[in-house]
Amino acid sequence: MSAAIIFGLLLVLMLTGMPISIALGLTVLTFLFTMTEVPLEAVALKLFTGIEKFEIMAIPFFILAGNFLTHGGVARRMIAFASAMVGHWHGGLGLAGVAACALFAAVSGSSPATVVAIGSILLPAMLKAGFPNKFGAGIVTTSGALGILIPPSIVMVMYSVATNTSVGAMFMAGVVPGLVLAGVLGGVTWWRARKFNYPRLPKASFALRLRTFRDSLWGLLLIVIVMGGIYAGLFTATEAAAMSAVYAFIIAVFVYKDMRITDVPRVLLTSANMSAMLLYIITNAVMFSFILTNENIPQSLADWMLAQGLGPIAFLLAVNILLLAAGNFMEPTSIVLIFAPILFPVAMKLGIDPVHFGIIMVVNMEVGMCHPPVGLNLYVASGITKMGITELTVAVWPWLLAMLTFLMVVTYWPGLSIAFPTWLGMM
Repeated sequence: MSAAIIFGLLLVLMLTGMPISIALGLTVLTFLFTMTEVPLEAVALKLFTGIEKFEIMAIPFFILAGNFLTHGGVARRMIAFASAMVGHWHGGLGLAGVAACALFAAVSGSSPATVVAIGSILLPAMLKAGFPNKFGAGIVTTSGALGILIPPSIVMVMYSVATNTSVGAMFMAGVVPGLVLAGVLGGVTWWRARKFNYPRLPKASFALRLRTFRDSLWGLLLIVIVMGGIYAGLFTATEAAAMSAVYAFIIAVFVYKDMRITDVPRVLLTSANMSAMLLYIITNAVMFSFILTNENIPQSLADWMLAQGLGPIAFLLAVNILLLAAGNFMEPTSIVLIFAPILFPVAMKLGIDPVHFGIIMVVNMEVGMCHPPVGLNLYVASGITKMGITELTVAVWPWLLAMLTFLMVVTYWPGLSIAFPTWLGMM
């Protein structure tokens, strides 16, 4: 009964158009003051201990690093390098866009930042080269979603905070699926370019490839610093985030010199605004999780599912359907923070690996960012391409279909997610 009241109230508030964070907060407060006898001191204590987690500090640092890189010319150099490497294949500039999105995702941790940084440079170049606008829009919208799967990823940090899973293990688990999905999206791009005979770039000389690699090297080194540092045990994921922010500032201002010192306060303010928004959502999600646990809702749900004879295969299918449906109305951060505390205990009772389950959730978030009505990447890409949401939805369907197929593979093949961190000794 309490579960129906909580989720009913949350749904009603969300349907009014209220932001998720405020809807969560009002749901929690209404339930606390009218239907429970939980002392306010316990609530305050849970609120404080819930957000007093070292891992949460990684979020503002990764946001800051991503903003420095977005404004610092790193994306332009990565596109040039990717074009020199694969531009002579069918749909060369499109393939370069997929590769550049994968590379930029590995240094920014954010899908919208990847779409903006790569799309604003790549799409005009593709139009000038003779590619249809829909083709470029489909590539950038879907490939930009790699930002939350290829580490570092802010959504992975959120999942780790919500479930007490290792951030480092989540990051390493995202490497192989991220590269495989980039290959899948690249394959769709190549196939459509070949089918419709889209333009190809002249094959780049070895000297050009070397020069573009040297130009992009400072940005690419950030991948080595973050992933290598975590794997080698030199620093934690949170310390890696702080290192990446400092490094991104140095290369943007002093190495590439695409950003002036006078631009830094603006970037800091933008990053602070984004961080405050996410931390506010986390705060309300912690309270929501506390209410669910206090009412024994996740445990009851797990017991009910097991009593129905629901095994791992059926449960994971139900999870995918639920998360894809949620992706129609909510953005990734809210989905992870609301659904992870509910679904995670059931997954643990069914013997599903926590890291594998996290990757399944992240891939679902990727798909959700690329379809209407609230797909965040759709709106960001719409602003760049000047295309309507309906037109853009039609443009992305071939890549979206490939992403759904990949979701099924990653759901029922745990080794794709956990083999690499296991080999590294992180699990």
